[in-house]
Amino acid sequence: MQQMVAGERVTAECNGVKVTVNGTLVVEEISLNSQLSQTDQERALKDALNDANKKMQTQLAQKLGGMMPR
Repeated sequence: MQQMVAGERVTAECNGVKVTVNGTLVVEEISLNSQLSQTDQERALKDALNDANKKMQTQLAQKLGGMMPR
């Protein structure tokens, strides 16, 4: 089960800043937008990280919920 969860990936983007996290919520990749100021990049990175974590939690809840016996 841990391998299945760790193999999941999700990417979120905010203002050209992209973040990819795996199923254990470890950040695997960050892509910044050099067109943004440092402050805007920091804000976009925070928002993209939060969004990626939410997406992953929802994805895992759906996947694991489908595995529960009825």
